[in-house]
Amino acid sequence: MSGNTHELLIRAGRVYCAQNRFDAAAAVAVSNGRITAVGPHLAEIVADRELNFPDAVLLPGLVDLHAHPAITGSKYGIPPDTELLNRGVTTVLSQGDAGGNNWEEYRRTTLLPARTRIRMALNLSALGESMPGGCFEDLAWADVDQCVATIESSGDEIWGIAVNVSRIACGKTDPRAVMDRALQVAAQTERPILYGMRDPRDWPLEDQLSQLRSGDVVTYCFRAEPNGIVQNGAIPGCLRAARERGVLFDVGHGMASFDFSVAETALAAGFPPDTISSDQYARHIGSKPPHDLLRTMSKLIAAGMPEPEAFAAVTSRPADILRLGDEIGQLTPGACADLSVIQFNANAAPLTDTQSVPRPGGCWEPLLTIRAGQQILPA
Repeated sequence: MSGNTHELLIRAGRVYCAQNRFDAAAAVAVSNGRITAVGPHLAEIVADRELNFPDAVLLPGLVDLHAHPAITGSKYGIPPDTELLNRGVTTVLSQGDAGGNNWEEYRRTTLLPARTRIRMALNLSALGESMPGGCFEDLAWADVDQCVATIESSGDEIWGIAVNVSRIACGKTDPRAVMDRALQVAAQTERPILYGMRDPRDWPLEDQLSQLRSGDVVTYCFRAEPNGIVQNGAIPGCLRAARERGVLFDVGHGMASFDFSVAETALAAGFPPDTISSDQYARHIGSKPPHDLLRTMSKLIAAGMPEPEAFAAVTSRPADILRLGDEIGQLTPGACADLSVIQFNANAAPLTDTQSVPRPGGCWEPLLTIRAGQQILPA
């Protein structure tokens, strides 16, 4: 490769970057794992390889803020490279797959070998998700000192703390006691919390949200009433107040946490999610159609979220939340060459929520993933 020749040039009928407000038929050039040029006027660019996708959209590599990448140690775990990277996700946040007891094993078996970029929301439970029951069934497992020590010894690989106070996670343990310990860890480590809500019939939503701070992320937002953010057909004022003080809201679709009517109500009321995430885990492996971040994003679009906002919610916004916005989530010369090429399939299997309620609209599907300049075949 000569000094003026790029390793790879990808042309697409639409190149979209929310960070740079760029939306046009264009091309992206890549060399040495970095983006080297972006724009509609790259006709004179010389590259060792050129790929052309006239009917597709090229985005920054997708970022899934809530999923379960894990090779060992988590009952929810999925192989990140085959289940996420092959489907356009170049960066993923693990929602509590490991805790203090098994973090080093997780790091050795999953995080370091993966081509997918992985960050961890460390489970407040020392056991992570390694046991068959709920991770907080014994309050002693929420070991503040161990959680703090694990985070402080692990640098940027651990983004924050995962605390799910649902009935499934807590069993008979008081969710308030679990949350109190999570806040102790968050204060000592200056890390955000990825928060799974409790049924408001057990613990009023206003009281739960009052515990959260700017930069904390509430996931499982679009669960069916009365479990999600819509109460009596409306968005309560406590949610808007939480958003105003900097609390963030994430989808976390999973097997039980996305209801079309709730999403449509929230979007119509001007309360979109900050980020779209799949909560993709072991029970999704082999599902037909495949559950992934792009199908989740397509459901938000079908529910009324403007396409540019949805694209941002799977690229630039989660990248910024993970404190990686200078490196990923954007198409800028010098940024890491993580790219996702996607195509709209108008004849895809119907989009359904977790209650099997359908909506029309077609689905975005992966065509190609580039991770740090290297081509990944789609699933």
